[in-house]
Amino acid sequence: MSDRDLVLTRLIGAPRPLVFKAWTDPSHIARWWGPKGFVTIDHEMDVRPGGSYQFRMRGPDGVDLRKRGVYQEIVAPERVVFTFAWADEHGRPGNQTLITVTLEDRGAQTLLTLRQENFDNVENRDSHVVGWTSCLERFAEYMISRESLT
Repeated sequence: MSDRDLVLTRLIGAPRPLVFKAWTDPSHIARWWGPKGFVTIDHEMDVRPGGSYQFRMRGPDGVDLRKRGVYQEIVAPERVVFTFAWADEHGRPGNQTLITVTLEDRGAQTLLTLRQENFDNVENRDSHVVGWTSCLERFAEYMISRESLT
C-alpha cells in the first residue's frame, strides 16, 4: 500500500446482498452518500462496467460539491470498483482516484472494506479519511433501518 492510498473497514449490521443493493441502487445511495450534514441535490448513476455516475451534494455551509466517475467492475454481491474525482461547476473532473468496495459475508453482518488509491498527495488522502469515515457512519445508520431495501 502506498502512502497515497486509503483503506477503511466497517462492520455493517446487514447481510451482504442488502449492503450491495444500497451501494448500487440509485434510489438508496443518495440517502446516505456523503459526510454527515451533506445532502444529495441530484445524481445520475449507470451502474454497469463502463457506466458513469455524477452527484451534486450540498454541504452544511450551503456550498455545492460535485463528484463523478466511471464504474470499472460490478460483481454482485461482493465488489464495486469505480473511479472518483471532484468536479468543478462545469463538470470538469480534477485528480482521479480508484475506489474498490469489497463486501465480505459475516452472516447477518457484512465487513465492508473501502480502498481509495492514487491520491495526488497525502493531504488529499487525509481529508478523505474524515469524509469517508463520516459517510460510512451514515451508511451504517441507514442500514439499521434497512426494511426499505427488501
